[in-house]
Amino acid sequence: MLIEETNVPDAALPVAAFKAHMRLGTGFGEDTLQDVVLGSFLRAAMAAIEARTGKVLMEREFTLVSSLQEQQSALVLSVAPVTAIVSLQRISRSGAAEVISSDAYWLDREGGVPRLRPTGTCLPLPETGGELRVQFLAGFGPEWDDIPADMQQAVLMLAAHYYEYRHDTALSDGCMPFGVTSLIERFRTLRMGRSGAAI
Repeated sequence: MLIEETNVPDAALPVAAFKAHMRLGTGFGEDTLQDVVLGSFLRAAMAAIEARTGKVLMEREFTLVSSLQEQQSALVLSVAPVTAIVSLQRISRSGAAEVISSDAYWLDREGGVPRLRPTGTCLPLPETGGELRVQFLAGFGPEWDDIPADMQQAVLMLAAHYYEYRHDTALSDGCMPFGVTSLIERFRTLRMGRSGAAI
């Protein structure tokens, strides 16, 4: 189970870039009237692209919870790029937390699929009814300009698509314009099994 612990702040959303992309008028007294609406479409577009690619666009904190009871040589972290491991904890059935030393594991970014790997043979096992919790930071960076240019363009195009068709209820679920899918195609990764093997 992957839990998103923090959100992208409103101030970090590229509302001005979106307005320029949409060629909306500027210099009027009501320039900011639609900012909340435009921000909501940007968030929707970013969420859709993140779901399609498995890439986190703007840096946020996540927690991955695993209750697997078998020995693991790696734990796939579900999203990329991972920039830092904040902590690894073993949680007992009663909820007591044991912090695992950072000397016991390392972050493997090979192949674009981040994994937590043990420095020894296997990662620590949770007790029956317990779990492992990995807190980590993921994303291209905290600022809009940290995102690759083609991914930025995809977000703006998809947000504009959502904006233009905001009253259209006939669009199918998951509808994404061809130009957007072309831009994000190279960022898509193979789905990984529990062991980290490609499926």
